[in-house]
Amino acid sequence: MSIAIIIILVFIIAVLTIYNMSIHSKIRDFQSLHQKVTNLNIIQDFINIAGSEMPVDNKIKEINNVIIEKYEVKYSTIVLFNGANYVIRASNVDQKHWDTLSSLHELDIFKDSIETTNPKYITVNSDKERLPYQKSEFGRAKSAVFFPLYIDNVYIGYWLIESGIPHDFDNIDITVFETAKENMISAMKSVNYQKVLESLVRKDLFSGLNSAEYLYGNGKKQIDQYVSSAVCMFKVANIEEINGISRKLGNRTITRISEYIKRSISDNYIFVRYMGPKFVIVFCGVDVNSAVNFLNELKENVEKLDVKLENENFTTQELNPELRERKRKRRENVTVFPTLSFVMSTYYKGTGMETVLKSLEKFIDENNNTNEINSI
Repeated sequence: MSIAIIIILVFIIAVLTIYNMSIHSKIRDFQSLHQKVTNLNIIQDFINIAGSEMPVDNKIKEINNVIIEKYEVKYSTIVLFNGANYVIRASNVDQKHWDTLSSLHELDIFKDSIETTNPKYITVNSDKERLPYQKSEFGRAKSAVFFPLYIDNVYIGYWLIESGIPHDFDNIDITVFETAKENMISAMKSVNYQKVLESLVRKDLFSGLNSAEYLYGNGKKQIDQYVSSAVCMFKVANIEEINGISRKLGNRTITRISEYIKRSISDNYIFVRYMGPKFVIVFCGVDVNSAVNFLNELKENVEKLDVKLENENFTTQELNPELRERKRKRRENVTVFPTLSFVMSTYYKGTGMETVLKSLEKFIDENNNTNEINSI
């Protein structure tokens, strides 16, 4: 009788053991699935931030905020090298500690991490100890992980996460943070491209307009407030002929055209000098058909502008003094009228502005039609 009971008990224990193992496996699978879902959500957050209209500096701060919230870390600091100095671009640590946090690359304990690209984990054993980089603080951080940051194998700075608990990162899966780091770098690549575009924008000397790069940075923020916009490119078709008379006359023509159009269009629209004699007007939130009538009137008025350079000292290479003087007077009193070639298309939010502009440029170079407003 007792043997039968023992056998039954052994069987029950075996079944329970198998059941517990199954439950444990399911919990582990669920935790793994949960972590994957969390990572996917964080990746989506990073993508949303990178593609948003906020300024570059705010994007990096938002990326850091996502890390703090979703990975539940106490402190997170992103330090980037700007070519001259290490600058804290985002941190939830009190600013009184920023000088220390922006010079971690100078410490031997982290130099090896930078050289090998591997993260470095450091901690203390008691509340009376300090982390190697701490100078005067005791209570804030007791463990930290240092991640060197690289974009296309180029070192750009580092990311530091900290905890106020000793050995808090002992059992953490470091690959989770490595995934976060790679996603952060991918987002920062996009942010860096935006920063470059914003820094390339310049004011044109003769037109006073922003250069074409404006359309890919700050201008795009304004344009993408609408689902679609009419984009117009026009070219001063007879600029070479005008420049042949006088380069100064050509510059003056560009100036007159730019000043007139700036006065004629709404502040809600964007007007830039695209390249050479080509200009772009973006009618934000306006469809092509609605813009055509306005452009026909604009073209007609611009082509009535009489451009001249009076009392200018023109020079000529003519050796004959009498002929040289005659040429000088002829050029001095000349009046020119610009002729414009127009082409239009529609830009849709979320698509490539550069693709639209390249199509317009190709058309206007191949079809120098000054008689009507073309649409493609």
